[in-house]
This record gives sequence, C-alpha cells and structure tokens, in this order.
Amino acid sequence: MIELCRRRNPVGDGLIAEEVGDLWEGWMRHVDKVLEDPLLLKAVYEALASRWTNSRTRGRRGTPVDVVIRLLVLKHLRNWSYAVLEREVRSNLVYRQFTRVGSSKVPDAKTLGKLGIALGPEVIEQIHRRVVAIAQENEIISGRRMRVDTTVVETDIHYPTDASLLGDGVRVLTRTMKRIAKLAGEAGAKLRDRARSTRRCLLQIGRASRSRAEHGRERMLQSYRTLMTITGRVVGQARRFAREVAQGVKRCSDLVDQAAIQADRTYLETMIPRVRQVLRQTRERIDRGNTHAPGKIVSLFEPHTEIIRKGKAGKPTEFGKMVKIQEAEAQIVTHYEVYDQRPSDSDLLIPALDIHEQQFGRVPRLVTADAGFFSARNEAAAHQRGVKRVAIPNLGTKSVERRTMQKKRWFRNAQKWRTGCEGRISLLKRRHGLDRCRYKGPSGIKRWVGLGVIADNLINIARAMDSPASG
Repeated sequence: MIELCRRRNPVGDGLIAEEVGDLWEGWMRHVDKVLEDPLLLKAVYEALASRWTNSRTRGRRGTPVDVVIRLLVLKHLRNWSYAVLEREVRSNLVYRQFTRVGSSKVPDAKTLGKLGIALGPEVIEQIHRRVVAIAQENEIISGRRMRVDTTVVETDIHYPTDASLLGDGVRVLTRTMKRIAKLAGEAGAKLRDRARSTRRCLLQIGRASRSRAEHGRERMLQSYRTLMTITGRVVGQARRFAREVAQGVKRCSDLVDQAAIQADRTYLETMIPRVRQVLRQTRERIDRGNTHAPGKIVSLFEPHTEIIRKGKAGKPTEFGKMVKIQEAEAQIVTHYEVYDQRPSDSDLLIPALDIHEQQFGRVPRLVTADAGFFSARNEAAAHQRGVKRVAIPNLGTKSVERRTMQKKRWFRNAQKWRTGCEGRISLLKRRHGLDRCRYKGPSGIKRWVGLGVIADNLINIARAMDSPASG
C-alpha cells in the first residue's frame, strides 16, 4: 500500500530533531519546503500507485512518497550509488531527518533501485516542470532571458573496438549457453566452450596492434579473421540452443528452472542479432576498409549509444547521447531533452523558443547561444516572434555590418552571460554525474539526466531563496 507521507514517530523523530535540527546545511531548509509541494508529491504518488492494481489500498505499507522523492534527490545531489545512499542515510541523523526516514528502517539499495525505475522519464519530466513552476511562483525566474547549449552524456560502456565487441559477444553467449546446459542436462546439442581460443586471439590482436611493421598488420588482420570465425561458430551454436529450448528439446521438469531456461532463451534471442551486427561491421572494416557500416553499434549492452564528435580537443569522440540544456535567470534549467538521434544544433533554437513561450507565456527579451545555433533563418524567426535581441555569433561572416553588430556592448555582454551555460554543464557533470550515465537503457539515461537537472535546480532555488535580495 502506498502512503503519501510517512507516519511520524513522536519519540524517535523528536529525539533526532532535537539532536541534529541545527546541523542542517543551508540549502536543506529551502529544499525541504520545495519538496513538500502537494502537486509534486501527487505526481510521484500516481507513478508508484500505478505499479500494481491495488497498490493504493491493499498490501503491506511501502516506502512513503515523500521519502522516495527525498532519497532520490539526495542521491543525485551527492552523486551517490544506491548502495552508498543506503549506507549514508542509515549512519547520518541529518540525512535521516531530511529524507523523512526518521527512526524508521532505511530502504535497502535494491528497493531504492526499483523505486527509481518506477518513476519513469515522463514522471521525472513532470517533477522537473513543477520545480521550474515553483521557481516562477517565488519570482526567482521571469523568463526575460534564455540561453541554450548542448552536451554529450556518455553511456556506461568500455571504449569500443571491434575485437572487444566480438569478445563480449562470445563471452555473454557462452555464459548463457552454459546456464542452459547446466539446467537442461545432456539433452540436445553439446556446448563447445571457445572462450580460451577467443582470449588467445584478443591477446594476439593487442600485441600486433602495437607493431608498426607491415608483418604486424598482417598478423592483426589474420587474428581478426580467426576471431570472426570463432564468433560466427558461437553465434551458430547459440541459435541452435535457442531453437532447441523453443522446441522443448532442452527443458527442465522444475518450474522455476524452466522459467530460468526460457529467460536465458530470450536473452540469447536478444543478443544474437547484436553480435551478428558486430560481425558484419567488423567484416566491412577488415575486408573492405569501410568504417561506416550501416546500423553500426558500439556496445552490446547499450545498443542505443551513438558516436558523437563535437570537435573537442581533449575528447574528440564521445559515446552516448546528445542532451540539450536550456536556462533562464538564476541558473535555473527550465528545460532539458535527451535526443534519440543526434540533431543539428541549428535545428534546436526555434523549438527551444516554443518551449520557453509555453512555460512563461511570452518570448524572452534576449536569446543567446554559441555559433553552432546560428542560421539566418533562426535569427529572422526569433525576431519575428518578438525577441528583441538575438546574440548568436556568426563566425564565418564577411559582412562589415554583421561584424560591427557583434562588437557592440550588448552583444558582447550577452555572450559573456552565455558562457555561464558552459559552466552549468560542467557543474552538472562534476557535481551531479552527468558526465556518465549509470542507469541502463534509453529510459535510464533520461531518468539520470532529469534527476541530475532537478537536483541542480533545487540547489539554485535554495541559494536564491537564501540570498538577501530574495528577502
């Protein structure tokens, strides 16, 4: 049964409040008030109550809604894992009071992970919109200015090479077939373990790749072809295992073990097409020299990962998803978006203006972004919508009039303010973990980015409320 708020224990909670009430950090008081918002709690309640048919009225009491949202916020404020979150809240009375756990038992890491998944990307977006609305209601932001930028949030994968991806494919397919063989016994096809020969090929490729001589390159190509042959045979064996499980050749009389065999079969059917794609793109590169094979993937476990090059000197190639960060005053991120396919920056400005107008009921007076967002069409469309000043540099212009405008004081001041977006992105990555997503799948990266942005907004809202000007 889902409860909106935790029932207080007068004795235990009173003792904790008396001991640590004056030890709260400055931001905690204001964030505590923001997280008491009824509309925000209602969004989380509806998400948790919809997990099961009778979650609202029946069953044992689950983790209350106010505790769930506070635990997730604290996790992303500190950039902790679920295990660290559990340990820190259990051992710290201040965190117990802030998260409303009080003298009750702290949910374990596994439970916290399930509760986090229950709040899908749509719910996280709803929470973010409500946090931005609270900032508007407190007159922290007015929507007079807007700045926008993009960055890359990397997925949690190792650096992809054809050899490592083929090795991953052999490893996971062999491991799954071993589990099926252990449960099904001797029935059907016999498993041949090719892990040792795969490791040998990977070592040979690693040694040969360090050689600059021609014969070293020939050895590497030969090792790659051997590895592709081994992988192809493992894929063929995995297809046969999956087919025999479907036909009932490999089965188990125990219902629990049979369910495990069926789950392994589903996993094989998921992984086999991905390993075959890795084989195709490796053959394209080794045999034809084509590094742009159609449908290329860089991870078997996060196949949605994209190869993104943004021209950075320190990291020319990144593996993840493109994210847009849109800000107003007081460093509040008013909108974020994780793109399934990387768009061009110049295609994002007008949609960003639409979202801003929808949130604030008017277009901003000033819009600024980096040169990647510039196009004459964007600038004209922004002015047509009523934006007074558009400060997006055109670095390739030869127009004297344009260069003169870009040297004006208002334009240079707007660009100075725009650079704060770079700092905001850097802070999101350093403080809230947006450099690398630790959640799985496309929905996981959207939840990760959304919770990180919410955590940063809460810190900035608390700072604005605590400033003398706000009083």
